[in-house]
Amino acid sequence: MEPTPEQSPHHAYPDHWEADVVLRDGGTARIRPITTDDAERLVSFYEQVSDESKYYRFFAPYPRLSARDVHRFTHHDYVDRVGLAVTIGGEFIATVRFDRIDEQGRPASAPADEAEVAFLVQDAHQGRGVASALLEHIAAVARERGIRRFAAEVLPANNKMIKVFRDAGFTQQRSFEEGSVHLTLDLEPTAESLAVQRAREQRAEARSVQRLLAPGSVAVIGVGREPGGVGRTVLRNLLGSGFTGRTYAVNTSFPPGLDTVDGVPAHRSVGGIGEQVDLAVVAVPADRVPEAVADCGEHGVQGLVVLTAGYAERGADGRERQRELVRQARSYGMRIIGPNAFGIINTSDTVRLNASLAPESPKAGRIGLFTQSGAIGIAVLSGLHRRGAGLSAFISAGNRADVSGNDFLQYWYEDQGTDVALLYLESLGNPRKFTRLARRTAAVKPVVVVKGARHSGSNPQGHAVPVSRIPDATVSALMRQAGVIRVDTVTEMADVGLLLAGQPLPNGPRVAILGNSESLGLLTYDACLAEGLRPRQPRDLTTAAGPQDFRRALAEALADGTCDAVIVTAIPWVGENGEAETGEGEVLAAALREAAATGPAKPVAVVHVEMGGLAQALAAATSTAGPPAPRQAGPPAARRPQLPTPAPSGAPAEGGPRTGDPAPAAPGRGAGTAGHPEPSAGRIPAYPAAERAVRALAEAVKYAQWRRQAASPGKVPEFLGDTIDEHGTAGLIETLLGPDPDPRGRPLTHDEARELLARYGVTVRPALPAPEAEAAVAAAAELGYPVALKTTAPHLRHRADLGGVRLDLVDEDALRRAYAELTDLLGTPAELRPVVQAMAPRGVDTVVRASIDAAAGAVLSFGLAGAPSELLGDTAHRLVPATDRDAAELIRSIKAAPVLFGWRGSAPADTEALEELLLRVSRLVDDHPEVVSVTLEPVVVATQGLTVLGASVRLAPPPARSDLGPRRLPSY
Repeated sequence: MEPTPEQSPHHAYPDHWEADVVLRDGGTARIRPITTDDAERLVSFYEQVSDESKYYRFFAPYPRLSARDVHRFTHHDYVDRVGLAVTIGGEFIATVRFDRIDEQGRPASAPADEAEVAFLVQDAHQGRGVASALLEHIAAVARERGIRRFAAEVLPANNKMIKVFRDAGFTQQRSFEEGSVHLTLDLEPTAESLAVQRAREQRAEARSVQRLLAPGSVAVIGVGREPGGVGRTVLRNLLGSGFTGRTYAVNTSFPPGLDTVDGVPAHRSVGGIGEQVDLAVVAVPADRVPEAVADCGEHGVQGLVVLTAGYAERGADGRERQRELVRQARSYGMRIIGPNAFGIINTSDTVRLNASLAPESPKAGRIGLFTQSGAIGIAVLSGLHRRGAGLSAFISAGNRADVSGNDFLQYWYEDQGTDVALLYLESLGNPRKFTRLARRTAAVKPVVVVKGARHSGSNPQGHAVPVSRIPDATVSALMRQAGVIRVDTVTEMADVGLLLAGQPLPNGPRVAILGNSESLGLLTYDACLAEGLRPRQPRDLTTAAGPQDFRRALAEALADGTCDAVIVTAIPWVGENGEAETGEGEVLAAALREAAATGPAKPVAVVHVEMGGLAQALAAATSTAGPPAPRQAGPPAARRPQLPTPAPSGAPAEGGPRTGDPAPAAPGRGAGTAGHPEPSAGRIPAYPAAERAVRALAEAVKYAQWRRQAASPGKVPEFLGDTIDEHGTAGLIETLLGPDPDPRGRPLTHDEARELLARYGVTVRPALPAPEAEAAVAAAAELGYPVALKTTAPHLRHRADLGGVRLDLVDEDALRRAYAELTDLLGTPAELRPVVQAMAPRGVDTVVRASIDAAAGAVLSFGLAGAPSELLGDTAHRLVPATDRDAAELIRSIKAAPVLFGWRGSAPADTEALEELLLRVSRLVDDHPEVVSVTLEPVVVATQGLTVLGASVRLAPPPARSDLGPRRLPSY
């Protein structure tokens, strides 16, 4: 919408203030600036507000708005006077307005930094979190316009509005003046306000998913009169799953008089149903979808599953069609799974929903599965079914234009029916948010991810999300930092999911191996070593061992305090006639489950070769195997994969992150989880190959270690009273960027980079230019011998192997000879741009980097200089801000780390100084997002201290931080 001439010509309509938000009850609404075209909407909205709400807003009876009021409330300059509206179906349901005021509370213009704010919410929509969402957005607008405080007058009886202000998490003051409550809010975000915002986001998005997965009624739009077709297939699957709610068939071409299809009521439109429809499955051609969406929106449908293809996967026209689909659905407050989706399944006994093209619903279980690919979803469903595994929910989101894996992480975080979350992702719509949500969810239950399209360089067709520039290896490292178990294939995803869903977490990497095949035991032993586990020598029970021998051996291994997990290997028994005995798998399964159920809580996995029925028998419910009590006692909320108490290993670090979420707590039971089976204690996963079982166990070991560390994540040092000058650095950056900075940014000179880094306690050894031999001699005299002579030409930088670096020049003669050799060999001084630098103490050459990716955020990286990091990719990464634990792990997680710790008898490097350097660089880019890249190379780490010999810094206007702004859904 364009501004009218009556609006300030200097401040055009701020379309970046528009946002779709999820409300507390899971519905969506749109927030946008109010314009002069909204006069009729405002009047209509005000007429629907109760007299009591009007009184609370104006402190007096105010039955209707005057023409002057309407003009005042719809004409804004978007600087000193701003109004926002919340709309559903294009109509107002709430408004907020601020007016800049001076110290006496009178209207003012900039530079006054306070504004008076007032809200009005339609009574029918109160209690949905509308005012809280509006406060987040109007506060962000105010900060953008230089306003730092809100003032509000609220009647004491208006408890709802007082609560909105009180619960926002902003620093505030309250006083009682002349019969009203006077509130002043400091709009600077705080850790508390950010935590409140994210908690509300989690509840709202989880609720929006719950409404999709647990509807009370479903309409299938596009059901054909004859068998076959997508719509009719979905209807058949809904009926076959035993859906507990009401089902309707809808098709505009149904002839008059057709009352039922497959025994369910048939209607020509959703509006003709005459009853509430919670979920609509849309299976009509793409050109008819807008009509179906409008029918749903106008009659109160809460969510859509759009199976129809022909959207962004078909190119530019399809992408625009997809954008319009999202805009249309959200305008009615509906969320979408799809388009081009395969559907959704909820196995809860209270729901039993199969609104998908999967012909058979999976068994009820404790695994949640999200995929962006229907074909992958079918394959994983089939594989899990063959292995006797059950699911709590299945979602195939197709183009995932709206509801994404992030939304399901929000839901699964609190869903007591799900113990393990499996996700197949081809793109990350918001990597920064995904990492944050995954870390919180992983703190209470495992998150296993397969990332497809890793090396394509672009997003898959249909996924309209930003393309990240960071390499896939970095993405993997950041996922690991967040506790995500990232695997390479969907087979590995199922393998790991089965182990984590049915077994407790291991206390460490020590593995006992037992079985009736020496060869299979040795293969398992080798696989354990390859995955970094600590296996004991396999125990060979011999081929004569029977089920009770296995039971006794497993019980002994579980009781042994020197092992943390057990892998059982089994080959078929051969009878007297030379043939495998029938029913052997079921008998062995019963024996193994009996031992596992009565022994200490340690993970058990089985590797089998052609043991008929073993996998299915091991996965069966424990009631079929006799009376052993479950190994994990306590209420349902406590019977997820449990984290054992680690052996003492020193006092944990204290404190927590300087910003971000509070420490996660076990969430309460979420809505819609009733009817799911209890955690599957005693269900032992079976694998047809040793390496698959071992890899799954190794992932469980690493995840358990992360869980222990997540309980004490370390802290971000403040460096209080030290050499960090945050305010002065901000001023320097502003000066260096200039009043009109180039959006592409600018690299700093050597001296500028040294000055900037010095303000954060990072000292870069000076390098003096040497455009000629005499200048080199003068520089060396100033710095003191011995010196190094180095080229700074980009193609020769840090290339000692090409002769571009000459070290340990002890006097003038050596320096002159080196200068002559350098220029004779590699080019003229103008081409080489040589510099002279004082020699640093000997040590290990390393590289420290930090960069900002628009999608993933700021990333801190570390590696050894030269081939280890450049050629072999041996580089570690962590998200910024890094904690002291992150810094320590960065140094220790590269493969070449032993070089820093006394490899082959060398003196250990000063890793404490290196950790401090990493933390200072992290703090710099966290405090100043204009610092979009820093590279310190080489950083020579000696036995005492370190020396930064080279530094490059790039400044640019910072990219927008969507995770620090108000809640909003991705825009299209």
